[in-house]
Amino acid sequence: MNNEIKIPKKRRRAASLDKRKARSGYFFVAPFIIGIIFIYIPILIDSLWITFWDVEPPNPTNNFPGSMEFRGNGGFELYVNALKEQEFITALLGGLQEILLQVPAIIIFSLFIAVVLNQKMLGRALFRAIFFVPVIISTGIIDTINHLEGNMGTDTVNPDMGAGESGGANQIISVLDVEKLFGSMKVGGQLVAYVVDLVNSIYQIINYSGVQMLIFLAGLQSISPSIYEACRIDGATGWETFWKVTFPMISPMILVNAVYTVIDAFTRTTNKAMVHINDRFMQFAREEATAKSWIYFLIVILIIAIVAGIVSTFIFYQRKD
Repeated sequence: MNNEIKIPKKRRRAASLDKRKARSGYFFVAPFIIGIIFIYIPILIDSLWITFWDVEPPNPTNNFPGSMEFRGNGGFELYVNALKEQEFITALLGGLQEILLQVPAIIIFSLFIAVVLNQKMLGRALFRAIFFVPVIISTGIIDTINHLEGNMGTDTVNPDMGAGESGGANQIISVLDVEKLFGSMKVGGQLVAYVVDLVNSIYQIINYSGVQMLIFLAGLQSISPSIYEACRIDGATGWETFWKVTFPMISPMILVNAVYTVIDAFTRTTNKAMVHINDRFMQFAREEATAKSWIYFLIVILIIAIVAGIVSTFIFYQRKD
């Protein structure tokens, strides 16, 4: 008599919804990951390689086999020379000053516009499209065409009509007399200069706020209306609702927009450091330009880490469990 007890086999549990979503996500980002591994990373390694090695290609005419040796200062010759070059340091400081000026203004302005456009009003979709139009105009081939047309028509455009450095923004400054206003309030000169620079760069701030505005709008629309209804029942004012509900709920979007804005500002073709590096590259000083690019890249990573660390101190993540 067979008394063996058969132990039923455990059924394989189906993958949870989160795991299935994760697999779908990996599937969609797989082309990007493959491109990073097999295309982008080898290019980065090659660019780093040529900054340390002095390579002379072989020359068949005189039977020169070619040579490859470390540069001076243990291979860090280009990096040491770049850090000693006053023109490069000035370009870096100028780019950092521009970022410190524009990044906070872009974040605040895009958040303000997103809150306004999130209200129920007539023509809301039209206003959203209007604020996003500069993003489309300032990208790709349209930006190139506008740049070429601007260079061709520099001598014929009247600066008083708002084109160029001495146009519309400076006219606003002269009309409102911001410096005189702040001077009568006994405010420090640095704050006066900062406000004046903000007014002068208002067009650039609006121009670079489109993507951030859409991200903030997505975050605002993800907030449950029942939360706002509970605030109204409790008698909370609009100001209290914003700081106690809206701001904490979209704080993760502030981190995303801060990182995006810093990267966008650093990689902009009008950034002084980028202009300097591109000029050196066009002058066929490619090894020098590559070394400066790596220094610039490390500075960008450091700034992003600092910004992310500061913003992360007040980030609120809603728990869904």
